Amino acid sequence: MVLWLMMQLQEYFSPLRVFRYVSFRIIAAMLTAMLISFLLHPWFIRRLQSRQIGQVVRKDGPEGHFSKAGTPTMGGSLVLFALVIPTILWTDLSNLHVWAALTVTVAYGVVGFIDDYKKLKERNSRGLPGRYKLLFQFIVATVVLLALFREQDGFDRTLYLPFVSPEKFSIVLPLAVFIPFAVIVIAGMSNAVNLTDGLDGLAIGPTIVAAATFMILAYGAGTILSVPETLADGTTVYHTFNIAEYLKLPHVPGVNELAVFAAAIIGASVGFLWFNGYPAQVFMGDVGSLALGGALGMLAVLTKNELLSVIICGLFVVEALSVITQTLSFKLTGKRVFRMAPIHHHFEKLGWHEVKIVVRFWIVSVMLALIALTSLKVR
Repeated sequence: MVLWLMMQLQEYFSPLRVFRYVSFRIIAAMLTAMLISFLLHPWFIRRLQSRQIGQVVRKDGPEGHFSKAGTPTMGGSLVLFALVIPTILWTDLSNLHVWAALTVTVAYGVVGFIDDYKKLKERNSRGLPGRYKLLFQFIVATVVLLALFREQDGFDRTLYLPFVSPEKFSIVLPLAVFIPFAVIVIAGMSNAVNLTDGLDGLAIGPTIVAAATFMILAYGAGTILSVPETLADGTTVYHTFNIAEYLKLPHVPGVNELAVFAAAIIGASVGFLWFNGYPAQVFMGDVGSLALGGALGMLAVLTKNELLSVIICGLFVVEALSVITQTLSFKLTGKRVFRMAPIHHHFEKLGWHEVKIVVRFWIVSVMLALIALTSLKVR
C-alpha cells in the first residue's frame, strides 16, 4: 500500500524511489511491527485482564505452572495484527507469494483463536479436537498452494538438499506428490511451534531466529542486483548480479518480497517477547503459535527450503518428535521415554529452572540457524 503510493509520487520527489528497494522496506516493516506491538501491548493486556481472559493450566502439568493460571492469554491476536498491518503497508501487494503466506497465517490464526476460545469457555486445556485442527490446516494449505499453482505457471516443484548444490542433485516431484508434502511441512511446522509454546518466551525466541534466517534466504532467492561500473571514459554501465546463482540457491522470482513479510514477523515477535519474557505478563495462545508456525512453514515452501527448514526450525522439530515418540512408546510398550512431553517439560522434571531451559533452547536455535546458513557456503 505504501509502496504503491510512493511509486505514484516518486516522479515529483525523487528520494521516494528508496521505497522500491526491498532492503529499505525490510527495515520499515520490522520497525512498524515493533512500534505497533510496543504501543498496543500494555492496553491489550489490560483489556485481557478486565475480561478475565486467563490461561487454563493442564492439571497433569509441572507443578511450577499452577501459579501461571489466570495470566492473560491469546496475546497472539496482537502479534498477528502487528504482523499483518506492516506486511500490507510495506510489501508489493501484487505479489502472489505475499498473499499466499498471509492467507495461511491468518487462517491458522483463526483456528487457533477458536481453540483458545473453546478452552476459556469450557475452563479446561483440551480445546478444539486435534483432528479438526489438522483437517482445517490441511484444507487451507492445500487450497492456497493449488491456487498458487493455477495463477503462477512453472511453480518450482523441486526439492533441494541441504549442503548440496542444486546443479549436482535435486528431485522434481509430481504435483500430486509435492502438494501433500508441502502441506505436511506447513501444518507440521504450525503444530510444532504450538507444542513448543509451553514456557515463558520459549517459542517466540526461536521464531525470531527462524524468521531472520528465512528473511536472508528469501532476499537472496529473489533479488537480482544492478551493480554500477564506471569505465575509463567516465561512462557508467550496469551489471546484473544474481545473488541466488552466487549462493547456489534456487532462484524464485518475486520471493524477495517475503523478506519483508519475515521482517514483520521479527518485529511483531520482538515486541511480544518484551512482555512474554519470564515472568510472562501475557501468553501467546494457539492463535499466535499456530499462525506463526504456519507462516514459517509457508516461508520454507515458498523459498524452496523445505528440507533445510528441518535444520532452521530444528528446535520445533525436536519438540514435535518428542511428543510423537512419547505417544508411540506409551501405546506400544506402556513405557514413557521422557518424564513428560514435550521435551522442555522433561527438563523441568529434571529440576532445570524455566529460565535456564528457555535460554539454552534459544542458544540451540541460533546454532541451528548458523548451520543452515553455513550450508550455503558448503554448496
